Order: sequence, then C-alpha cells, then structure tokens
Amino acid sequence: MFPTETSERTDPLTIQLYGFWRSNAAFRVRVALALKTLPFEEIEVDILSGRQFDAGYAEVNAEHVVPTFVHDGHRIFQSLAIMEYLDDLQPEPRLLPAEAKERAYARSLALVSVADAHPLVVPRVRKHLGEAFGADAAAIGAWCSHWAREGLATYERLLTRRPASPFALGAAPTVADICIAGQIVTADLYEVDVSAFPRVMALGKRCFELPAFADAHPFQHPGYKNRTAEN
Repeated sequence: MFPTETSERTDPLTIQLYGFWRSNAAFRVRVALALKTLPFEEIEVDILSGRQFDAGYAEVNAEHVVPTFVHDGHRIFQSLAIMEYLDDLQPEPRLLPAEAKERAYARSLALVSVADAHPLVVPRVRKHLGEAFGADAAAIGAWCSHWAREGLATYERLLTRRPASPFALGAAPTVADICIAGQIVTADLYEVDVSAFPRVMALGKRCFELPAFADAHPFQHPGYKNRTAEN
C-alpha cells in the first residue's frame, strides 16, 4: 500500500520521494535534494517487479513511473521538472543558472540524457523488446549498453567543444552535471567500457567526489545493499 494523503503534514519542507534504487531519474532528484540539503522521506516503488502499476501507486502517479515528488500536498513527476521546482522552493544553491543563455545550455545538456538516452533503457522499453521482438537478456543488455555509450559519446563531443571548468557550466554543479552523472550511472549498471570518454569521466570524477552525488549512486542506496545482502 502506498500512502497517498499528505495534507496532515504541516512542515512546509516535508518532502516525500517515491523512488527506487535503480531508477536513474530518482538518482537525479536525490542528488538535487542533497545539493539543496533538503531532507526527505523516500518510499520504495520496485519498478523491476512492476509495483509502479499497482492500483495504489496509480493514485500517486498516473504515468506509472518514478520518481514522484510530494511537497505541501502537491505531486510532481518528471525529474527535470522536480529539479526546477527545487530551485523555486530553495533558490540556493542554484541548479539552473540565472542567465538565460546559460540556463538554456544547462537544460540542453540535461536533456541529452533525460530525453534522448535514458528513455531507451527504462523497464517498459526493456520489457517491450522481450515481448514484441523476442529479445533475450543478453540482447536487451547489449541494447542498453549501446544507448549508454551513445549518451556518453554525445556528452564527450559537447565537453570537447566547451570543456568543464571544473563543472559543466563553471564553479558549481547544475542540472547538467546531475544528468551527465546519471548517464555515467547507466554505464556503471551495464558495465560499459568508458575509456573512450575521458572528458566525461573526468567531470564524473569531480561530481562523485561530492557526497551529494556519491551517496545518491544506486550502488550506495540501501535498496541495492539490501538486495545484494539477500542474494
């Protein structure tokens, strides 16, 4: 059963996050919350077991995806929308630059992963590959590895054109760095050889040296650690 009522909460900074350890989109939001130092309660929705389609969760998120962000009785879905909301909720540190051109560039970098690469490896796509085309686990893994590399290759080209200094848009991480780190997480999950992407990995190293990124990594999540302990 998923809790759906939050109106009894009176603390304006009480935040709930419906997520899952393996969700790349939930990873992005966990990083953003940590950078903002905003406490939150995480509620697990096991997307590998199909719990996102439970009737109770459908009341929370009609799209049947994670994450869902709940604050002050309002539910927000889609990670980029959530991160932009966090800038409105607590402006510092900024996740999106104040200057219009830089803000657009940050969104553009973020969307390489959010809109182009990551949607091709989510559970519903992996399931469809198997059901519609008979793809076995090895073929599905190869598919996901391909799109992980494609996302990294795009970021490598973009970071060659405009090198990180030290982060993608300057002195502090933004939504761009969060989403580039998320693409690295996808590569980690599928054990992709990342040697062809030195600029991306150098940026990723700087990101994951920060606790906000390191602690949010799926392999550091309690859900992953509990899973591996049981196996």
